[in-house]
Amino acid sequence: MELAQVRLLVNDFAACYRFYGEVLGLKPQSGAAGGPYEKFSPAVGSAGIALQDRAMMAGVLDELGDSASGHRSLVVLRVDALNAYCEEITLRGAQILHGPAPMTDRMRVAHLKDPEGNLVELQEWLLLRG
Repeated sequence: MELAQVRLLVNDFAACYRFYGEVLGLKPQSGAAGGPYEKFSPAVGSAGIALQDRAMMAGVLDELGDSASGHRSLVVLRVDALNAYCEEITLRGAQILHGPAPMTDRMRVAHLKDPEGNLVELQEWLLLRG
C-alpha cells in the first residue's frame, strides 16, 4: 500500500488552487486551475496534496453537499528554512497565524489557513541540522 495523496474538499477551487500553487509554491500536476481536481507536489518527496471540488464529490456522496464546519484537516509541510519561507509566502499573500516558533525541542512550526479555512502547519525539523 502507498499513500497517494491527501485530498481536500473545497468550495472555492480557484482560490485554493492559487494558494497551494502560487502562495505556498507547490507544483500543480496538470495546471487545471478551474478544477474540479488538481494534485500539488513539493519539489522533493512523493507525497502530495490534492484539491477536489466539493460539489462534484457531493454528486457521488450526498452528505458532502453540506458545508464543512470546524477544523477537519491539518496539512503539514516540511521546509528547510522556516523563517525565510514564512517571509517569502507572506509577500505572496499568506497570513501567518502563529510562529515561527518552537513546538518541541525537535521542531519549529508556523501555522496559517488556506482560503477554505484548512489549517496548514509548516515544520522545520531541527534534528536534521548537523
